[in-house]
Amino acid sequence: TDSAEVVDLLRRDTGGNDILYFARHFKGRSYVAHTLEVTDPERLVVNLRELDCTTLVETVCALALTHRQGSDRFVDYCRNLERLRYRGGRMNGYLSRLHYFTWWMHDNVKKGLFREVSDRRHFTAPMTVRNFYMSQHYADYRIPAAHPEWRDSIAALERAENGADGFYLPQAATALTREQLGTVHDGDLVAIVTTKAGLDYSHLGFAVWGKDGRLHLLNASSVYKQVVEDSVRLSDYLARRKSFVGIRLLRLNEP
Repeated sequence: TDSAEVVDLLRRDTGGNDILYFARHFKGRSYVAHTLEVTDPERLVVNLRELDCTTLVETVCALALTHRQGSDRFVDYCRNLERLRYRGGRMNGYLSRLHYFTWWMHDNVKKGLFREVSDRRHFTAPMTVRNFYMSQHYADYRIPAAHPEWRDSIAALERAENGADGFYLPQAATALTREQLGTVHDGDLVAIVTTKAGLDYSHLGFAVWGKDGRLHLLNASSVYKQVVEDSVRLSDYLARRKSFVGIRLLRLNEP
């Protein structure tokens, strides 16, 4: 069923903004967490029926990459999904998966799949990464819990990318108009910066400029339990959660 849906989507005319087209296709699809934590040893999981914020982003971006390559083949979609999800673009066990968004962002920028979206005027909040959540809450992860020998390796991977890491758009600035934030485009990948101990980012989605001229978020929502294009402004969405302090943005490159 999933492979047939992928092929059908890849054969469609997306009308220009392929990211938003594919993301909107999944509106109403069920939110389900931990859908990648199902196989040991690690295998490439394809699941279009149940999505969390990360798998929605990966699914949509893999579709867009494959569509831009002119392919309608499921095998090519799977190759692109693997490129996005794993360090260096190759699956090599559980530890090769890009578990933190900092890892995901830097690896996919390095691979040339994305570029960061920012400007010097508004993206002024310094980002410091202090990831340790996985290694400190090891027993909460079903697959790693069965492999205590991985814990030191995960902690080392965390430390390797901790530290100063550029700048993000602070929460107050997300209320600016489309004219003021012209650098942000419909379909840009939005990563929400968090102050929660041990984590860098807490949620992902896609930027949508609403009819009100303000930013909104298309995301797989744990609140609504489905994929939604939220009517609440992104600035208000962030303001309601004390740990959400701003956003980082990426844009998918042309192949």
